[in-house]
Amino acid sequence: MRVAVYYNNKDVRIEERPIPEINDDEILIKVIASGICGSDVMEWYRIKKAPLVLGHEIAGIVDKIGKNVKNFKIGDGVTATHHVPCMKCHYCINDHHTACETLHKTNFHPGGFSEYVRIPKINVELGTLRLPDNVSFDEGTFVEPLGTVIRAQRLANLKENQMLLVFGAGISGAMHIKLAKAKGVKKIIAADINEYRLNKAKEFGADFVFDAGKNIAEKIKAINENRLADLVIVCTGSLAAARQALQCVDKGGTILFFAVPRPDEIFEIPINDFWRNEIKVMTSYAAAPDDLKESLELMASGKIDMKDMITHKLKFEEIQKGFDLVAEAKESLKVIVEISRQL
Repeated sequence: MRVAVYYNNKDVRIEERPIPEINDDEILIKVIASGICGSDVMEWYRIKKAPLVLGHEIAGIVDKIGKNVKNFKIGDGVTATHHVPCMKCHYCINDHHTACETLHKTNFHPGGFSEYVRIPKINVELGTLRLPDNVSFDEGTFVEPLGTVIRAQRLANLKENQMLLVFGAGISGAMHIKLAKAKGVKKIIAADINEYRLNKAKEFGADFVFDAGKNIAEKIKAINENRLADLVIVCTGSLAAARQALQCVDKGGTILFFAVPRPDEIFEIPINDFWRNEIKVMTSYAAAPDDLKESLELMASGKIDMKDMITHKLKFEEIQKGFDLVAEAKESLKVIVEISRQL
């Protein structure tokens, strides 16, 4: 089978590998579509493990099943997530599923940028969902990333009457905007330095868009009764954006880091000011099984439509172009790679 092997952002090679063998508790998925995530092009994070097969936003067809698998059959359209929690440990019991050690160790093999992936038993049981007939394979690639957004907004306790500021209007920021709008949030601001993405943010529900290259705190006050944002979600690894977020959160507000600066960059928090004003700084990472189920239900019910976020659909042999588009972060949002053709 063909796989795309990541060496660095500018060197993604199509290579040949054997189709994985499965055991009695596993399934083999023929991958139809696979999305390129922003984390796939975080070179500082990925290159230390290279060469490897990336890709974790997948949708496809069950090609083989182990004899002990009862919940799926050959031919089912499915999506599967690479990381799953154990659902038994202290962290899972206390709703910190994405801090679970099992979640950080699990994966499917070899990766979503391959024609077939082997899904281990725990991923079959906790991280694989059958796609309804009205959810396409392209839409299925959104189940995992939208699930991470659902989790983040739940943890941050986003409310309809709050002002939401999203730093970074790439695909993750766009999903935060669209989900918040679907929840009925009345005031949503997008901040980015890219005009194309700010225009897209308007399409997806942002009530205001601001150039993040400028100080926007006073602009926020002007449209929010002299108050800053109740919730600031940072969806970019830009250190400048992270620092600016500190200046844009209101008293009693929350900053949620959905993306973070590089580990070698120094990021200081004005803890004394935050202490006096009860400002919360928090993070959110990945998604848990219930987040994935909610994600799929939102799409299947028509409450949220992700199709208009797809800006590029490429053939498997064009995957390098896809990595270039996502890494450049200019005029693209969701880039999907067609791994195999649907029969």
